[in-house]
Amino acid sequence: MYPLHTTDLPARSVAIVLGTRPEIIKLAHVIRLLGPAARVVHTGQHYDRGLSALFIEAFDLDEPDVHLRVGGQTRGSQIGSAVSALDEHLGDDRPIAVVVQGDTNTALAGAIAGNAREIPVMHVEAGLRSYDRRMPEEHNRVLIDHMGDLLFAPTQSAEKNLLEEGIPDSRIRVTGNTVVEAVLELLPDPNERIALLDQCGLEPGSYILSTFHRPENVDDPARFAVVLEQLVSLDFPVVLPLHPRSTARAAEHGMTGLLQGIHVVEPIGYREFLALGAESAFLISDSGGVQEEVSVYKRSVIVVRRSTERPEVLGTFAELVEPGPEISAIARHWGADIPGLHQRLAGLPSPYGDGTASDQIVKEIGALVGDS
Repeated sequence: MYPLHTTDLPARSVAIVLGTRPEIIKLAHVIRLLGPAARVVHTGQHYDRGLSALFIEAFDLDEPDVHLRVGGQTRGSQIGSAVSALDEHLGDDRPIAVVVQGDTNTALAGAIAGNAREIPVMHVEAGLRSYDRRMPEEHNRVLIDHMGDLLFAPTQSAEKNLLEEGIPDSRIRVTGNTVVEAVLELLPDPNERIALLDQCGLEPGSYILSTFHRPENVDDPARFAVVLEQLVSLDFPVVLPLHPRSTARAAEHGMTGLLQGIHVVEPIGYREFLALGAESAFLISDSGGVQEEVSVYKRSVIVVRRSTERPEVLGTFAELVEPGPEISAIARHWGADIPGLHQRLAGLPSPYGDGTASDQIVKEIGALVGDS
């Protein structure tokens, strides 16, 4: 690991609690900017190498300082185990701040443990709201924000959500989203992207990149079947890096046959995924991160979900639909003029900032703990 920015904070004094692929992606630059002050605590929520270690390597980070290994449990058990393990760790080696990101079980556990130990809690990507109580992540993010001491909102709309919930503006900073830095850093150059496509037998703009992993889609046999049927029906070939959880659900529900009509691949590295996304015709996904990433490399995504906590991209880079024929209808509309679609998107700015979010966050952390 190499620090890109020096701070006056003591070594290992800021606990960065993470446990999933998105957290690694969005906290990598913060970790590097903190340099020796960062203490990375990995809960093990994602313990599969393809969902964790590969992303640590992609960002040239050192191995986490602490491994808690709480993966493979139900939501309640996972949160409880992580809170207990984090409480013990924070008690034995007290940091001056705890940083969490997003809306995962790991982030909630980190916020609870930090709050219980009366350590300032910093929430990266605060204020996102879907207003859909069926989403476990919605409960996580609301709880984290109301416990957090410093909330880093990626957009003005996220700040507005926090203010409307009665959170004082003194606890809120609008920074942009750290995903911008991640994409700008790791997106391969055009020549490398084309070389990757050659290896995969793909042509630029001639395929759709897709991902599905959310319980609302893959745990519901009827919804998952409709999603796969729609992907099979499209005029473009579909490349589907399949989350291990989704693979298991497809087998469990007897949908392996549907997967035969899709180019299913193992989970791939972040750089490779960005490359495939940037050269695709468009994407179809239920991922939150993909909705942000496409706004940086200028592609569009059909978001197959009941709701989204990222409304900033709707109507520009993203369209929100339920599983069903609207997926193929939008795909046909976009597919009729791919060059025109790409040209229109190229001129749209990302709503998630200018790529300085991590630097702003690290400066705010230093200012808060320096004054405490």
